[in-house]
Amino acid sequence: MKKKRISLVMALALVLTCVIGGTLAWLTSKTAEVKNTFTVGDIDIALTETTTDYKMVPGNTIAKDPKVTVVKESEACWLFVKVDESTNFGDFMTYEIADGWTQLTVDGVEVEGVYYREVDATTADTDFAVLKDNQVTVSSEVTKTQLNALTTDTYPTLTFTAYAIQKDNNFTTAEAAWAEVSK
Repeated sequence: MKKKRISLVMALALVLTCVIGGTLAWLTSKTAEVKNTFTVGDIDIALTETTTDYKMVPGNTIAKDPKVTVVKESEACWLFVKVDESTNFGDFMTYEIADGWTQLTVDGVEVEGVYYREVDATTADTDFAVLKDNQVTVSSEVTKTQLNALTTDTYPTLTFTAYAIQKDNNFTTAEAAWAEVSK
């Protein structure tokens, strides 16, 4: 009989443990995982031109279409173009810089031939013409004698170079950006 009682007490204890344990609930919570992947930012530019035949005829305009492309997925940047003229270029031709470019000044003094613009981060290739109407104009005052006096070494030239540097952090002005990128 004592064994029956012990068995009954144990069975009752087991039933009570199951009932009490089954009714207890804990408040719990777990978030979904958040994964951060850090990619590389970049700036990529190209300088291209499609026209290559530049024959001077007094008074004529010559198609000249240099353009700077900020390649898609580039970060926000300061974009510069430097235009170098041969010493005799102004004796023969003129041009204007395309809209949207600003003459660079450092300490209130214009930096000859350097123009800039601010470019936002790109999602597609973004082109910027350098010359207004993509042309240069030959002076109508140029004579055949002047043209015939030119040699391969003395032909007027116009040279373009493009630069870009990140806009975020460190470079809050075009002047500071140019000081870094033109080193």
